[in-house]
Amino acid sequence: MDQAQQLRNIIKANNHSQKPLARVITVTSGKGGVGKSNTSINLAIQFRKMGQRVVILDADFGLANIEIMFGTVPKHNLSDLIYQGKSIKEIITWGPMEVGFISGGSGIAGLSNLTKENIAFIIQKLSELDSIADVIIIDTGAGISEAVLGFLVASQEILLVTTPEPTSITDSYSLLKALNRHPDFSKEETKIRMIANKVLKRGDGESLYHKLYSVVTRYLEIPMEYLGEVPEDGQLSKAVMQQKPVSMENPTAKSALAYEELTAILANKEINKTGSRRGMTAFLSHILSRKK
Repeated sequence: MDQAQQLRNIIKANNHSQKPLARVITVTSGKGGVGKSNTSINLAIQFRKMGQRVVILDADFGLANIEIMFGTVPKHNLSDLIYQGKSIKEIITWGPMEVGFISGGSGIAGLSNLTKENIAFIIQKLSELDSIADVIIIDTGAGISEAVLGFLVASQEILLVTTPEPTSITDSYSLLKALNRHPDFSKEETKIRMIANKVLKRGDGESLYHKLYSVVTRYLEIPMEYLGEVPEDGQLSKAVMQQKPVSMENPTAKSALAYEELTAILANKEINKTGSRRGMTAFLSHILSRKK
């Protein structure tokens, strides 16, 4: 049996089981420093406030942004699942409000060296997240590396974090351009939504969206929606310095209220309303099937 057939069998077995499938949301950006990891964490907190079980996969390898912002040091990471025989529950670190997160370490970065048996094992193990979480947030690295694009082409839902800085707009366009050129990208099966972060006044986010969208539709023809905006907020910066999510530290802060609104919109746009949620198994299989 070849690897592709083996992966298809794993997906088929999981789809025929009665296990619920998690909603997988990938958060990305064209450049660093735009608030991508803050977005991931605060959306996770807001989903928890709605009663959803949430796990964040920190796929920004080597930077450990999620654990730093949570003020929590994980005992294990994804590499320990692959190389040390740890279970999926052992590599999840539970942060504030019981939001789980998995530190990527160098785990996925080294997948090209794995055998098809190793790959099947990883998919089976990480597919257990479908029964642990209702929402899985993938926090990617910034930019257009092959690792980042690999996550994006596997995603049904992408949140693109952009700021009003000209370089952020340019880099967001470059990311979408690279994604559009990727042979595995399907614009029909992917929802891309833009979040305008660090805006100075209400309405600036929508203006930023139209500025980027006009170029995207003209040259790329990629569908992209506007999700909403998060204002520049000193309370958010203060919470970051204290290694706490602003949505917990100061729930009435302008930024926290904005994240609450964004999460409510996402919940209303739940892709599973049409029964098309694919879960973590299909997400990972899409990534790993290209490694051989």
